[in-house]
Amino acid sequence: MIECRNITKIYKSEAGETIALRGVSFKIKDGEFVAIIGPSGSGKSTLMHILGALDTPTSGQYLLNNQDVAKFSDDELADIRKNQIGFVFQSFNLLPRTTVLRNVMLPLVYANVTKEERELRAKTALTNAGFDQSHFYHLSNQLSGGQMQRVAIARALVNNPTLILADEPTGNLDSKTGDIVLETFQKLNEQGRTIILITHEKYIAEHAKRVIEIKDGEIVEDRPAQSSTAARRIKE
Repeated sequence: MIECRNITKIYKSEAGETIALRGVSFKIKDGEFVAIIGPSGSGKSTLMHILGALDTPTSGQYLLNNQDVAKFSDDELADIRKNQIGFVFQSFNLLPRTTVLRNVMLPLVYANVTKEERELRAKTALTNAGFDQSHFYHLSNQLSGGQMQRVAIARALVNNPTLILADEPTGNLDSKTGDIVLETFQKLNEQGRTIILITHEKYIAEHAKRVIEIKDGEIVEDRPAQSSTAARRIKE
């Protein structure tokens, strides 16, 4: 699904150049659950923007489904973000005085989906995200943080994307609620979704199956997650 080939990203300003990524290379297969971890300023957010087709590298190649993303037009990039990638952010980004169902249906409005189909797909996405059906018609500002994040996950799922990008999705949640959200991602991965989780917390990264650690714009480690390794040992 994903291949990064010697990706470099350089930001230029009046103060000079800032090198955010320095020759980053890796592959992610369909159905993987990968955590990209690094401290603030490590380049992980820059990498996420490139993986999400929100930015392009200064040099190197980013291939999504064997296609070079840098060669797409702005309209083609918008279609990729709309149809192939689901985004989940730390801040939820829900409309506050709008029902849960309408928040999830919103991306389908821009895809010219009929109202009946929008409602059906939104309810399915909410169910897949582990959201309680009794809360479908609640306003989003009546929800807990964990519930809001599940709505955000459902909204990311509603267009049936092949890739889900989650940027610090537990950053505004307490640890218990965060674990519930991470379990939701694990279940979605078990259903065959490809998930890339961006985080600076090691214990969060270990919920994935593979961990790519980045520091000063370079990959310093690429390994199986400890939890996955332990699970395999138990099975053996």
